[in-house]
Amino acid sequence: MAAVNPYLTFAGNCEEAFNFYKSVFGGEFLTISRFAEIPAEYKDSAGEDNLVMHVALPIGSTILMGSDSPAHMGPVNAGNNFSIAISPDSEADADRIFKGLAAGGKITMPLDKAFWGAYFGMVTDKFGIAWMVNYDLKG
Repeated sequence: MAAVNPYLTFAGNCEEAFNFYKSVFGGEFLTISRFAEIPAEYKDSAGEDNLVMHVALPIGSTILMGSDSPAHMGPVNAGNNFSIAISPDSEADADRIFKGLAAGGKITMPLDKAFWGAYFGMVTDKFGIAWMVNYDLKG
Protein backbone atom coordinates (compact mmCIF):
# COMPACT_ATOMS: atom_id res chain seq x y z
CA MET A 1 0.00 0.00 0.00
CA ALA A 2 1.46 3.35 -1.01
CA ALA A 3 -0.10 5.57 1.69
CA VAL A 4 -2.99 6.07 4.11
CA ASN A 5 -3.64 9.66 5.22
CA PRO A 6 -6.32 11.65 7.09
CA TYR A 7 -8.57 13.83 4.91
CA LEU A 8 -10.46 16.68 6.62
CA THR A 9 -13.58 18.34 5.23
CA PHE A 10 -14.57 21.93 6.01
CA ALA A 11 -17.59 24.17 5.52
CA GLY A 12 -15.79 27.00 3.74
CA ASN A 13 -12.85 27.57 6.09
CA CYS A 14 -10.39 24.93 4.86
CA GLU A 15 -7.74 27.49 3.87
CA GLU A 16 -7.93 29.17 7.28
CA ALA A 17 -7.66 25.81 9.06
CA PHE A 18 -4.71 24.62 6.96
CA ASN A 19 -2.86 27.92 7.41
CA PHE A 20 -3.32 27.36 11.14
CA TYR A 21 -2.02 23.77 10.91
CA LYS A 22 0.94 25.03 8.86
CA SER A 23 1.72 27.59 11.59
CA VAL A 24 1.66 24.84 14.22
CA PHE A 25 3.49 22.04 12.38
CA GLY A 26 5.62 24.03 9.93
CA GLY A 27 6.37 23.00 6.38
CA GLU A 28 4.82 24.06 3.10
CA PHE A 29 1.76 22.89 1.20
CA LEU A 30 2.52 20.22 -1.36
CA THR A 31 -0.48 21.50 -3.30
CA ILE A 32 -3.46 23.77 -2.89
CA SER A 33 -6.12 23.90 -5.59
CA ARG A 34 -9.47 25.61 -5.83
CA PHE A 35 -12.86 24.69 -7.22
CA ALA A 36 -12.24 27.32 -9.93
CA GLU A 37 -9.85 24.79 -11.49
CA ILE A 38 -12.61 22.21 -12.06
CA PRO A 39 -13.65 21.81 -15.70
CA ALA A 40 -17.09 23.39 -16.27
CA GLU A 41 -18.80 20.04 -16.96
CA TYR A 42 -17.98 18.89 -13.39
CA LYS A 43 -19.21 21.99 -11.55
CA ASP A 44 -22.34 21.50 -9.47
CA SER A 45 -22.61 24.75 -7.51
CA ALA A 46 -22.08 28.39 -8.39
CA GLY A 47 -20.14 30.82 -6.21
CA GLU A 48 -17.67 28.23 -4.89
CA ASP A 49 -14.70 28.95 -7.16
CA ASN A 50 -12.50 30.33 -4.36
CA LEU A 51 -13.11 27.41 -2.00
CA VAL A 52 -10.32 24.84 -1.55
CA MET A 53 -10.79 21.72 -3.67
CA HIS A 54 -7.67 20.01 -2.30
CA VAL A 55 -4.76 20.89 -0.03
CA ALA A 56 -1.94 18.71 1.26
CA LEU A 57 0.43 19.49 4.16
CA PRO A 58 3.18 17.03 5.08
CA ILE A 59 3.52 16.37 8.80
CA GLY A 60 6.34 13.90 9.38
CA SER A 61 5.67 10.81 7.26
CA THR A 62 1.94 11.61 7.04
CA ILE A 63 0.22 14.01 4.68
CA LEU A 64 -2.71 15.89 6.20
CA MET A 65 -5.16 16.58 3.38
CA GLY A 66 -8.38 18.51 3.17
CA SER A 67 -10.98 20.42 1.19
CA ASP A 68 -14.06 22.53 1.53
CA SER A 69 -17.32 20.69 0.92
CA PRO A 70 -19.34 21.98 -2.05
CA ALA A 71 -23.02 22.68 -1.36
CA HIS A 72 -24.25 19.66 -3.34
CA MET A 73 -22.43 17.35 -0.87
CA GLY A 74 -24.64 18.52 2.01
CA PRO A 75 -23.74 20.14 5.33
CA VAL A 76 -20.49 19.45 7.15
CA ASN A 77 -21.02 18.22 10.71
CA ALA A 78 -18.86 16.61 13.37
CA GLY A 79 -18.69 12.98 12.32
CA ASN A 80 -18.86 13.54 8.55
CA ASN A 81 -15.96 15.98 8.39
CA PHE A 82 -13.16 13.50 7.81
CA SER A 83 -12.24 10.56 5.60
CA ILE A 84 -9.36 8.19 5.30
CA ALA A 85 -7.54 8.71 2.00
CA ILE A 86 -5.85 5.63 0.63
CA SER A 87 -3.45 5.61 -2.31
CA PRO A 88 -3.13 2.06 -3.70
CA ASP A 89 -0.15 0.92 -5.78
CA SER A 90 -2.21 -0.06 -8.85
CA GLU A 91 -5.57 0.35 -10.52
CA ALA A 92 -6.33 -3.32 -9.79
CA ASP A 93 -5.52 -2.76 -6.11
CA ALA A 94 -7.82 0.29 -6.11
CA ASP A 95 -10.64 -1.87 -7.52
CA ARG A 96 -10.05 -4.59 -4.91
CA ILE A 97 -9.93 -2.17 -1.97
CA PHE A 98 -12.93 -0.14 -3.14
CA LYS A 99 -15.03 -3.27 -3.68
CA GLY A 100 -14.06 -4.58 -0.25
CA LEU A 101 -14.90 -1.33 1.53
CA ALA A 102 -18.21 -1.01 -0.37
CA ALA A 103 -19.44 -4.44 0.79
CA GLY A 104 -22.38 -3.62 3.05
CA GLY A 105 -21.60 0.09 2.79
CA LYS A 106 -22.63 2.98 0.54
CA ILE A 107 -20.82 4.22 -2.54
CA THR A 108 -20.71 8.02 -2.47
CA MET A 109 -18.80 8.43 -5.75
CA PRO A 110 -18.16 5.41 -7.98
CA LEU A 111 -14.54 4.55 -8.72
CA ASP A 112 -13.73 6.12 -12.09
CA LYS A 113 -11.15 8.21 -13.92
CA ALA A 114 -11.12 11.75 -12.51
CA PHE A 115 -10.22 14.97 -14.31
CA TRP A 116 -7.09 15.44 -12.16
CA GLY A 117 -5.50 12.30 -13.60
CA ALA A 118 -6.44 9.74 -10.98
CA TYR A 119 -8.67 6.70 -10.63
CA PHE A 120 -10.82 7.92 -7.74
CA GLY A 121 -13.87 6.93 -5.73
CA MET A 122 -15.52 7.56 -2.37
CA VAL A 123 -17.32 5.04 -0.19
CA THR A 124 -18.67 4.86 3.35
CA ASP A 125 -18.10 1.41 4.80
CA LYS A 126 -20.67 -0.59 6.77
CA PHE A 127 -19.29 0.90 10.00
CA GLY A 128 -19.90 4.50 8.88
CA ILE A 129 -16.26 5.33 8.08
CA ALA A 130 -15.72 7.41 4.93
CA TRP A 131 -12.91 6.38 2.57
CA MET A 132 -11.36 8.01 -0.51
CA VAL A 133 -9.51 5.69 -2.89
CA ASN A 134 -7.14 7.54 -5.22
CA TYR A 135 -4.71 5.83 -7.59
CA ASP A 136 -2.56 8.34 -9.48
CA LEU A 137 -2.75 7.37 -13.16
CA LYS A 138 0.18 9.67 -13.98
CA GLY A 139 2.52 7.66 -11.75
